Amino acid sequence: MGKLVSQIFVSLDGVYQGPGGPQEDTRNGFEQGGWTVPYADEDFGRFVDGVFADVGAFLLGRRTYDIFAGYWPKVTDPANPVAVKLNALPKYVASSTLTDPEWSGTTVIGGDLAKEVTSLKERTDGEIQLHGSGALLRSLLNLDLIDTVHLITFPVVLGAGRRLFTEGSLPTAFTHRSGLITSTGASIQTYDLAGRPEYGSYELPENP
Repeated sequence: MGKLVSQIFVSLDGVYQGPGGPQEDTRNGFEQGGWTVPYADEDFGRFVDGVFADVGAFLLGRRTYDIFAGYWPKVTDPANPVAVKLNALPKYVASSTLTDPEWSGTTVIGGDLAKEVTSLKERTDGEIQLHGSGALLRSLLNLDLIDTVHLITFPVVLGAGRRLFTEGSLPTAFTHRSGLITSTGASIQTYDLAGRPEYGSYELPENP
């Protein structure tokens, strides 16, 4: 049975919108696209290459799928491990409107998300990787279907843009598996889903 693994970039104030370029995602007038690019370094590159080494299939939200489909099929260098995997492996896109995907190897998931993704996990060897796709990630977390999250936090506050964890997110606890800080100060942390949060108190006990 495959594991569902998320990789997502966020700012210090939790924004995930438009990390890769100025025109990537300009919804609601967002003008700060490309905010991760100045922090790309060898540490980050090695981490990404390692993530893609374990993938068996991809699951993407519609917006991220459209961004990827407009870029990665044009990258044909056989030495590029990201392009090779994205172009060759099965891709599943959650969408109620996409009917005729042009990117080879794409299957549209348009029905019951919980049922479809559970079935996908059951029949996939290796990791099913969710890249970006913040709204889909939230939905899958709320369904307890995410197994692992690679959360890459960049040392920048944007003050605007779509935030990953919004009011109403399902209370969820994670176990920290591993982490590193890149040379440019990006924090790459890997968390496994642990269930519901536990709670306590720092209050001093009353005197007997």
